[in-house]
Amino acid sequence: MKKLMILLFLGAICACKNQDGKTVVKKLTVSSLFTDHMVLQQQDLVSVWGEYTTNKKITISASWGATQETKADSLGKWHTKLQTPKAGGPHSIKIQSSDGEIEIQDVAIGEVWLASGQSNMYMPLKGWPNESVNNSENVIAKAKNPNIRFFKVPYGLSTTPQDSIVGKWLVSSPTTAEDFSATAYFFAKKLQEALNVPIGIIQSAVNGTPAEAWTSKNGLRELGDFNTIMDEMSGIESKTKAWFKDFKKQSIPQTEAEWKSLSFNDESLANFDYDDSNWSHTMTIPSRFDLINNKEFDGAVWLRKTFVIDNLNDIPDDNTLIIGGVDDMDATYINGKYVGGLVGVGYHHTLREFAVSKAILKEGKNTIAIRAIDTGGPGEIIGPIQLKSKTKSWGIALEGQWKKKLIADIFNGQFITYDENTEMSGRPNLRNLNSQSPNVLYNAMIHPLVPYNIKGAIWYQGESNVGRAEQYKNLFPLMIKDWRKQWKSDFPFYFVQIAPFTYGGNEKNKSQQLRNVQRLALETEKTGMVVTLDIGDEFKIHPSEKETVGNRLANLALSNEYEKNLVASGPLFKNVDVEENRLIISFDNIGSGLMAGENGLINFEIAGADKNYKPANAKIVAEKVIVDNANISTPVYVRYAWSDKSTASLFNKEGLPASTFTSE
Repeated sequence: MKKLMILLFLGAICACKNQDGKTVVKKLTVSSLFTDHMVLQQQDLVSVWGEYTTNKKITISASWGATQETKADSLGKWHTKLQTPKAGGPHSIKIQSSDGEIEIQDVAIGEVWLASGQSNMYMPLKGWPNESVNNSENVIAKAKNPNIRFFKVPYGLSTTPQDSIVGKWLVSSPTTAEDFSATAYFFAKKLQEALNVPIGIIQSAVNGTPAEAWTSKNGLRELGDFNTIMDEMSGIESKTKAWFKDFKKQSIPQTEAEWKSLSFNDESLANFDYDDSNWSHTMTIPSRFDLINNKEFDGAVWLRKTFVIDNLNDIPDDNTLIIGGVDDMDATYINGKYVGGLVGVGYHHTLREFAVSKAILKEGKNTIAIRAIDTGGPGEIIGPIQLKSKTKSWGIALEGQWKKKLIADIFNGQFITYDENTEMSGRPNLRNLNSQSPNVLYNAMIHPLVPYNIKGAIWYQGESNVGRAEQYKNLFPLMIKDWRKQWKSDFPFYFVQIAPFTYGGNEKNKSQQLRNVQRLALETEKTGMVVTLDIGDEFKIHPSEKETVGNRLANLALSNEYEKNLVASGPLFKNVDVEENRLIISFDNIGSGLMAGENGLINFEIAGADKNYKPANAKIVAEKVIVDNANISTPVYVRYAWSDKSTASLFNKEGLPASTFTSE
């Protein structure tokens, strides 16, 4: 165990200047990425950094024989590099000064990968209540492996780049692995089995987040699309910091048990006789609750409504409160009595059905109160909302006008909590300061990781950018290059193409455009793409077959980075030639040959110069695909899997599917 708690790094340190105004006095600390059970990149000069008193000497020594000396700079920050050996362990590292010592034990040397993106990367190995991971119970039961280790970056957002995070490395076991990213776990498992070295995964992913939230401000400036909103965010930065600094702060829970014990000391707001007459905000339910003055926020609110029971004798005994869903979590009370709630990750669209005893109801006025928490993306109450009998025709609809009070904001990776008497008129009018805001996740969840040495990155994201394919065409490669610039390393970057899913609203039938520009991102050097057209579910945005995704990502790494002789990619559109009334399509990555799926070659369409697409007949000839349509005499364009729910029909003989494409 460490002889000096690393938590000192996060705020409990003394930071001051002496009388000459130059020497900063700080206790010896190291970045919180350096904890027991950590994994360091093998055979590399790895960065080690922390804080200490200006100009005082620090000695770093490792059990494998490497030693370095350094000093803290004028700001009290120190940084050095340590040469690592071949994969192995366990090792230890000592960081020593004249008045302090930190010892890090059970250090493994191996391969380190960063796993990032949105919910399909975040989705845990144990799955979610309504969305499973195939074979997860069996995999979790066999997850004991000291050579697979995860550092899970806690959720946070910030308007400015942060230097530190709270976290620790965990060794894979049946009790820890269930909360690891399923995609990243299967990636790590495949690598570990193939390479027989320790694998470290730094998991930094958040549900429902767009690529711009993961990109630095300077990087986004090159694109220009987000300058206005970033300028507005910068304009309120000082006001935001001034507002939040005076309120109680607490860490965002990382486990379901921690969520269940979360308290804002706000239980009185559920009471029947609580006076909510001064609450200034109202809203119509069902709808989104994460809006104040039409601006989004992440955090916790109380929602209250009064309903009337004319005659208690008419009320049956078998009553149920039904709520279509609460995105993300809730604690629900009637007349101050807790009747139910779902907390943790993955319950956002889970139907609530809570038994309500007749004994807690009153004749005349009653109150229902819900503490709803939104941790990112849209926060909403989903209908229907009603109190009804299971067996009789009695019921009360609870939809309509409710009162609302903000009780906690999420800011800089923490809950900022308010008491019931907080005067909220001074709260800055935050413009979309939430997990979808430009660069806020980069600031809080990527910047603190730099310059920790990594072998490469895996990425599963894109659903939150559906509908903005033209923008993503430039944004996604820019983000990759931005990360490489921050790390000063052209590390490999492997990503997953979004799977088929039936989108709604403005995103309906536009996901194929996003898949296509993901394919075009392969023009960026040292990238690779996993295609998921064969394992999607048009009704579930989170495919259950995460093992296939993780294995395909691992095969890209094994083929390109570790010199394994594998076919790691499915067919990728190369070009198209016109031959009379048909088109001949050529592909890269055909492996040992092309083949059709079980239902033959479907989902090909062709068009003439008018771009009026019609289904095409398709066949494989000499490792090319020939397409035609009797009603199109002069075809010009071809496209494949060009709808939200298109599935794979073209593969190479290694079983890897071809990507969505258009020849336009």
